[in-house]
Order: sequence, then C-alpha cells, then structure tokens
Amino acid sequence: MEVDSENNLFQRKQSLYQSLDESFGIQKEVYRGQQYSQIYFARLHLMRTLLYSLVPNWKSHLPVCTILGLEEGKECIIVGTLYKYMKLKPSILDEYSKERSASPLVQRHNFMHPDDNLVLEDESGRVKLSGCLLLPSKYVTGIIIALHGKETSAGDFLVDDILEAGLPQQIERPIQLGEDKYVVFISGLSVGRSSSNPLQFQLFVDHITGHLGDEKEQNIAAQIVQVVIAGNSVEVPHGLLNGQNLGSKDQSRLFEPIKELDILLTQIAASIPLDIMPGSSDPANFSLPQQPLHRCLFPGSSAYNTFRSCTNPHCFELDNIRFLGTSGQNIDDLGKYSEANNNVEFMERTLRWRHLAPTAPNTLGCYPFTDRDPFYVETCPHVYFVGNQDKYESSLIKGSEGQMVRLICIPRFAETGVAVVVESHGANRYALC
Repeated sequence: MEVDSENNLFQRKQSLYQSLDESFGIQKEVYRGQQYSQIYFARLHLMRTLLYSLVPNWKSHLPVCTILGLEEGKECIIVGTLYKYMKLKPSILDEYSKERSASPLVQRHNFMHPDDNLVLEDESGRVKLSGCLLLPSKYVTGIIIALHGKETSAGDFLVDDILEAGLPQQIERPIQLGEDKYVVFISGLSVGRSSSNPLQFQLFVDHITGHLGDEKEQNIAAQIVQVVIAGNSVEVPHGLLNGQNLGSKDQSRLFEPIKELDILLTQIAASIPLDIMPGSSDPANFSLPQQPLHRCLFPGSSAYNTFRSCTNPHCFELDNIRFLGTSGQNIDDLGKYSEANNNVEFMERTLRWRHLAPTAPNTLGCYPFTDRDPFYVETCPHVYFVGNQDKYESSLIKGSEGQMVRLICIPRFAETGVAVVVESHGANRYALC
C-alpha cells in the first residue's frame, strides 16, 4: 500500500486491528416468542449488582430497600429501572389515526411535555418519584439508577440524591504512542439520493488514497490506517418499496446505488483497511444490534481482505486504543424523548449510564435477548463516535478514576461534505472537507 508522489513514494502505515463485535452478533440467539421483559430483567440484574458495589462508597450508613419494603419517612436507598410517563409519547392508535386521516399529521421532533413524570420499578413494585433533583427532561425509560430518599405521606419517593453507574473501567493507554496514525470517520453517504453529489465522494476517496494534494497532504494520507463508514451509505427511492412485486427495470434501480457504492469502496479497500456499518437506511435488519451488511452486496470491495462488514454498534481496537460507536439511532432516539444542550451531552449520558441504547426496546427497536443485554458498556472506550448527526461536534470527558474519552459526532457527508479525521490515540486533529 503505497501513496504516489512526484518526488517520493510514501509507504502507508500499518496498525494492529482487533474486532470486538462478537457481543453484538445474534447468530446463536433463538427466537421462541419471548417478550422484551427478559432483556429488562437481564439489564436490571447486571446494573443492580454494579450499583450495590458502589453504594458503600456513596452512602454506607443508609440501608438498601426494595420498593415494596419502603416505610414512610425512613431514609433509604432504592435501585431499579426508570420508567417515564410521557403525555405526548406516540402510540399504535396514533399511527392508525395517521393512516386514516385525510391530511397527514404534523411529525413531532420531540415528545417532551411539562407534565412528564418518572417512576422507579423493581421486581417487587413501582413508586412515583418526586423532588426537584431528578429532572424528567434528562432521563428516559430504561435507565438503572440508585436513589437516596424517603417515602412521603402521599406515597411518592422524595429523591434527595442520585447515584449513576459512571464511566466503566478503561484499558490503559499505550505508554509509547509512537508515530502519528489517523482514523477517518464518515457517515451518511446516501448514495442514490437525488440530491447527492457523486463527485464529492470521489474527491474524498482520491484525497485519502493519496491521489490528490501536494506532498504534505499525501504524507498525511499515508498515515491513515483505518476508514470507518458509520451507516446510511445508500438511500433507496422510497417509491420502489411499496410492497408490490418489482419489475426488472425497478429491480435495476433498486440495486444501482449499492453498485455505485461498491465501486467507490473498492478504491478505498485497495489502499486502506475499511469498516462499513449498517444504518437505518441501509439494506440490513431494522432492530439493533444491526448485523453486518452481506458481503454479496459488495462483490468488488469484499474481494480485498482490508474490507470488513461490521455490526452496528461497532467496537474495535487499533494498537490497544478502543473505539466504540453507532450509526446514530441511539442518540437520535434520546433526542426525541429527553433534552440536552447538544448531542455530545447525550453521548456522555449513555457512557455514564453505562448503556449505549437505554431507550431500547421501549421506543428503539432491538432484538429480544433473553439472558444478556449487549448494549451494556463493560469497558470504557478511548473514542466514542456516533454517525449521521446534523453537524460535527467533539468533546473530551474524564471519569472519576482517570478515564478519558473522546466523543465525536460525525455529520452526514451527503449534506455537509465533512469527514472526521482522528489521531489513532484519540485526539481530534482536523476535519476533512
């Protein structure tokens, strides 16, 4: 893998890659009509054990009670799953009324309402939460937390303090980082959209493969060791997917965006290791975790051993630096049912809650796992990325035990023309336009 220059030949740098997507696979799962309650039980059992271990360092003088064991006026700690009552939350009846109405209803972007309230539940029961400390606008259904407070005469639980799981343990960064290496993140290519610009993506491909720019830019291109495409790579015309049998002409139109994408990916895979994740608009399963796009969709690029079709969420390590990310569905769903100053704040919350998709399966589609929750964040990543966002955002957060995580919002490339270039040890370097 070499990058040509008129005066020099730059040798592309290499890195040690390890995929950590095994927990997101569903090949060994068997669906027997199970309900979603089992994934909630698995989540509660896992997170409650963790929170119990944190309580002695938080408030060791207080007893831990079940919800059924609450006594009026007695201070204690309870641990359970949050449920958020939302007045504007969509229901199946709303969906039916949209289909039957003469004019389409206005689509809401956020379902928050001042009357929203929270309850906490465990196996013994549930109790309504009160107090100004626990803001319904910040939390969503599915989070496991510990609460310090007491039961009131009205039967509510007055919250005095909150304990979240916090950032998990993080593997130690390599002491000797060595030479500069870069990872390129891109999302929302939307190949096949009428407004997309094929030339824009071709220029991006030429740039990172070293066929554009002066000697300095080609030297930087030679330091790119990984490209990650974080979902929504193609966009199929919606008129074709109407449930009717497609003619040969429509079948050709359906496959044309994928064929065009494969041609471009082949150019990248011939030079740089490439990971492609499925997104909400890609030909993959709808529910999370999304399984890898089938290799038969990419006959050209999949011929290279540098091409990897990955799950969504996707986790991998480069030279012992851990990367974790999604194609954006988890953050988009949080934006519908809670509020934050920006999407980076949503990302930080998911890490501190130790759960990538707390709203799944309540409002976000997910496979009904029976004995595990694959979205639990067991090890803190060094880089946490989310694709298909409105704009580029980044932040560096720190944990109580010295953890440092680079958060990155990757914008939709078809709309912004921006990809994100990150140093492989987790520091943002610059945006590639």
